[in-house]
Amino acid sequence: MRLISVVVPCYNEEEVLPMFYEEIVKVTDGMKKEHSDVDFEFLFINDGSKDRTLQIFRELADKDKRVRYISFSRNFGKESGMYAGLKNCRGDFVVVMDADLQHPPAFLPQMYNYVKDGEYDCATTRRVSRTGESKVRSWFARKFYKIMNKISDTEIVDGAQDFRFMTRQMVDAILDMSEYNRFSKGIFSWVGFKVKYMPYENVERPAGTSSWSFWGLFRYSLEGIMAFSTFPLAISIFCGILCLAVALIFFIIALIVTIFTYYSASLFYILSAILAVGGVQLGCIGIMGQYIAKTYLEVKKRPIYITGETDEDYRRKKAADKSGG
Repeated sequence: MRLISVVVPCYNEEEVLPMFYEEIVKVTDGMKKEHSDVDFEFLFINDGSKDRTLQIFRELADKDKRVRYISFSRNFGKESGMYAGLKNCRGDFVVVMDADLQHPPAFLPQMYNYVKDGEYDCATTRRVSRTGESKVRSWFARKFYKIMNKISDTEIVDGAQDFRFMTRQMVDAILDMSEYNRFSKGIFSWVGFKVKYMPYENVERPAGTSSWSFWGLFRYSLEGIMAFSTFPLAISIFCGILCLAVALIFFIIALIVTIFTYYSASLFYILSAILAVGGVQLGCIGIMGQYIAKTYLEVKKRPIYITGETDEDYRRKKAADKSGG
């Protein structure tokens, strides 16, 4: 039997989880009828949700032995959720997808067909439209991919998503990159392997609201730039050269004004040059500070996540309560 693990990071998804479970069961049952040698496990990750997400996991675990879950002690972020799922899943193939149904489970049979015979190591979706997103958010997203691909040696395909169907070999390669500051889109590309991109139109979530704000996505994009590019460090060199050139121009202008006129503008230009140099220095220190901060977090070797409860804990406790009664 080939085991397929479906890893689902969740944060406050109580409204959509029942719909997701119904849909994923329908799709996977259909796959089992077509492929008699496959079986499934559903590994849900509760990323410190404040609603009934954990309670729904417990209810699903009661009625379906294929359901497993890991509940974090607090919110660690989606990147930690995906890492925990990949690290604890048991499958020969692994699917990573969101619970909001914007990653349609209906793609799973086609994804499996691409990877089951070794033709590809990964099948993933690539959005060809951003229906439902604001124009501002879509514009910034496209600009991010263009900038990222220009300043980084790791190519990230525009519109590629975390919705992926991967072989165990690729998952193990991803787990070897156990860095604390994770940017999975870059990690997926960096490890290589043969990837099949499947285009699809964007799907709006049927219930609930996204936990990703514009500011959250902006910070996430900065994480990606810092994780997979050293180009910002080179900016300090260009700024330094530019600063020297501007300072030289200011000096020449001040000298000309002093020689050929009765006015002295040197003080103004000197002050402007000092301000320019100070601004460049502060900017360079800020850039270096970002990289130093990343190094600081890495060397502390903090865990990427902390487990508060798992389905095994829940089942064990429930069995103990029954035997005690």
